[in-house]
This record gives sequence, C-alpha cells and structure tokens, in this order.
Amino acid sequence: MDHINSAVETLVSSSNTLFILLGAIMVFAMHAGFAFLEVGTVRHKNQVNALVKIMTDFAVSALVYFFVGYQIAYGVTFFESAEVLSENNGYELVKFFFLMTFAAAIPAIISGGVAERAKFYPMLISAAVIVGLVYPFFEGIIWNGNYGFQDWLEASYGAGFHDFAGSVVVHGVGGWVALAAIILLGTRNGRFRQGKLVAFAPSNIPFLALGAWILCIGWFGFNVMSAQTLDGVSGLVAVNSLMAMVGGVLTAMFVGKNDPGFIHNGPLAGLVAVCAGSDVMHPIGALITGGIAGILFTMLFTWIQQKLHSVDDVLGVWPLHGICGAWGGIAAGIFGSSSLGGLGGVSFTVQLIGTLAGVAIALAGGFVVYGASKAISGLRLTEEEEFNGADLSIHKIGSIGKE
Repeated sequence: MDHINSAVETLVSSSNTLFILLGAIMVFAMHAGFAFLEVGTVRHKNQVNALVKIMTDFAVSALVYFFVGYQIAYGVTFFESAEVLSENNGYELVKFFFLMTFAAAIPAIISGGVAERAKFYPMLISAAVIVGLVYPFFEGIIWNGNYGFQDWLEASYGAGFHDFAGSVVVHGVGGWVALAAIILLGTRNGRFRQGKLVAFAPSNIPFLALGAWILCIGWFGFNVMSAQTLDGVSGLVAVNSLMAMVGGVLTAMFVGKNDPGFIHNGPLAGLVAVCAGSDVMHPIGALITGGIAGILFTMLFTWIQQKLHSVDDVLGVWPLHGICGAWGGIAAGIFGSSSLGGLGGVSFTVQLIGTLAGVAIALAGGFVVYGASKAISGLRLTEEEEFNGADLSIHKIGSIGKE
C-alpha cells in the first residue's frame, strides 16, 4: 500500500510539474507576440529595435526576478543545492519559470508605449528595476498576502481582492508604469505639425496580425494554467477567455470601423480584462467584459492620439493594458457576483480598492524609476538619432540588413 501511495504521489507531482511547465512555455511564447505586434506597428526604421528590446528585456527580467523579485513577492530564494531544488520533480523551479514569464510581460508592455524614441540601456536598466522591485512588491501583496493588505480587505469587507490571472497585477501595473514612462519621454518628433496629428501608419499589418494571434493563443496558457496544478484546472476559465476575446474583436470591429489595427488589438483588450475574473464569471459576463474592453481600447486610443499631444503611446499600451486591466479588476466584482450568474465570493468595493491600489503603486513606481533614469542618463534619443531610427542609431543595422 505504501508503494502504491508513493507511486500516486509521484504521478501527481510530475503531472503538476508538467502542467505548469507547459503553461510557462505558452506564456514564454507570448513574448514573440509582443515582439511582432510592435514590429508590425512601428515604422520600418525601428523594427530591429523592437525585436531586440523584447528579447533583452526578457533575459534581464529572468535574472532580476530569479535573484531579487521572486524573493520579494514570495519569500523564496534559490540559494540551495540542486538536490533540494529538484524535490517534487522541481515543481517550485517550474512555478518560478511560470511566474517569471508574467513578470517579464511588464517591460514587454512598456516597450510598445515608448517605441521609436527611447534610449536602449537606460530603458533596459529601468525595466530591470521595475521587474525586480516595483512589480513583485504589488504581486506579493495580492498573490502572497504580504503586508496584511488582503487580510485587511477580508476583515473589513468580507472578501479579498480577486485577480486570478493578473488583469491588475500584471497588465494594469504594466500599463500604468508605461504611462509614466511615456509622459516622461515626450512625443515623437514630427508627430504633430501646426497642432494637427500626423498619422504614422503601421509598417506591416501581417506582422501586427501575427503578433496578435500568437498572444491570443498563448493567453489560454496565461489564464487556464494560472491554476498552477492539474486539480485546479477549470474549463470555465478557458471558455470565459474565449468569450471575452470574441467580445473584444466584435466591438473593436464596429467602433473602430473595420480598422485592422483595432480589430487585432480588440481580442487582446478582451483577454486583458477577463484575466481577473475568468475563474468566477459566467461566460455571458465574460463576453460583456471583453466587449466593453474592446470599446474602451478603441475609443481611448483614438482620443489619446488626437487630443493628448503629450501622451504619445505608440501601441496604445495604456488603454489596452492599463485601462482595460483596471476595468477587468472592477468587472470581476460585477460579473463574478452570484446575482449575475457568477460563482460569487467577490466584492465590488474590494475590487475597486484593489484596482486603485495597483494603479497608484504602478504610477508612483513608474515616475520614480523612469524619472531617476531621466535625471541620471536621459531616456530619449537625440533628434538626429530619432530621425535616423533606432535600428541604425542603436544597433547599426536595418531590418533588411542594409540602409
């Protein structure tokens, strides 16, 4: 009997390790989606830079999260023997890998907002500080119960802040940090002439679409595998993700008047918004959540581009991740309630408080970190470097190998 029990425990442990490893790989693959979404949106002279930023940001994020960020969030270090680390089939290591891919999404989000005019190393170092300190600080508060914030919410309002897969913890934080960096960087040269908007059209719609598709597919690993163990898997999360994605596509199509950029960002808006409540919403609630997110992104991105001359958000990461992420945190408190067909256990008041806390921490952290970088080394390319493009100015090569 002991032999059978041991065999069952080993099977469960290895299955859970494989499950979360597959999730980590799917979210890792999403970074290719971030890369191609940016490559397809920026002008040709900045395409190489977009690819390089996503790759190097990921590498630096892995290091700082391994040595610093994961300990801040979860109190776990890896300064032990390989024998200890490999216990339970190395589940804890693979869990780190999975959560690290979430952390690395923060600089990938920021990258799209600051594209075409940012220096390379100051932005890379700033992203490292965000991933190593700012992001895990809030991550630990929400997902590990650090500093008593969740306990206070439960004692005061009867429920903790619910963010199953990171509408606020990941996307909201990334989007609001990006807003701070965008404001500090300023507008791209030539963006406005005589007070009128000069539209910089996407350089490659097929690449933009490819990036969106890769992100959509990987998102099912992002959401479903946030359960982190096989016994926690829920088909509800998968279908809610699907419905929110579909809702985002359709509303972005209508409100965006068939614009391909909006249509391919619409599903991402829906998926950002559904992360928080994907495990508690009814599929119809998820559809509405995603549909509203598609409208929010399309209308806000248009308004920002036309009216906010000081906010030059190239990929629209603030409305996509910042606003839709915040909406997702609040929506979990609406459509997750049992009165609207959800599983319950959520509070609208708590969701609002938690969302505002995430926004405040992200904005403060963004302005402090990028403000310090701006004061020390500057964040922006020179006017000549920006005119020549980041590819030649930083990497000495164009996207086709000659220019």
